[in-house]
Order: sequence, then structure tokens, then C-alpha cells
Amino acid sequence: MNLLLGVWLLMSPWVVGHDAGGAAILNYYVVGLAVTVFAIAALAAFRMWEEWVNLVLGTWLLISPWFLGFSASSTSVLNTVLIAIVIIVCAGSALTEGTGGKPVAK
Repeated sequence: MNLLLGVWLLMSPWVVGHDAGGAAILNYYVVGLAVTVFAIAALAAFRMWEEWVNLVLGTWLLISPWFLGFSASSTSVLNTVLIAIVIIVCAGSALTEGTGGKPVAK
């Protein structure tokens, strides 16, 4: 799921047509690339620290509209907050399960 969200972050400035400034778009690129890379790494060989990184990235994404000054753009804020919540929930779920969403051998 985080892989898809990371790719969406990379594409969303064009798809959604954000009216926020350059800081918002740069934020989408940097966080989107990081989420994508860590999601691929987690698929290859799950490590708990990868989910912690995604949890931090999701938290940053959640608060970034107010820190970077694009909170007046409702489209950008809605996109950012929704994606952030899903990233946080996915990372939190993987951390509580301890498996990264992969089945546990019994």
C-alpha cells in the first residue's frame, strides 16, 4: 500500500493540479520518493526500522501543510492529510503486527 501511496505522491502535483507553491510540490517529491524507496525495501526484506521511517514520513506529511505554509490550499491539504493518515495507519499496523503485512509461518 505504501508503495502505491509513494507513487501517488510523486504524481499528484500533475494529477490533482495543486495550487500550492513550490515548497508543497518539493515536499511531495521528497516524501513520495522516500516512501516509495522504503516500501520497496520492505517488500524485499522487511525490517522494523523501515516501518518506523514510514511512520515518521507520514507524520511529517500530516503536519507539513502548516509548517511549509500551504495550508490555505484546500486541495493540497486534503490530498496531503489523507495520504499521511493512510501511511501512518499502514506503518502502525505493520509495527504492531511485526510482520510488515506478510503472513507469519506457523
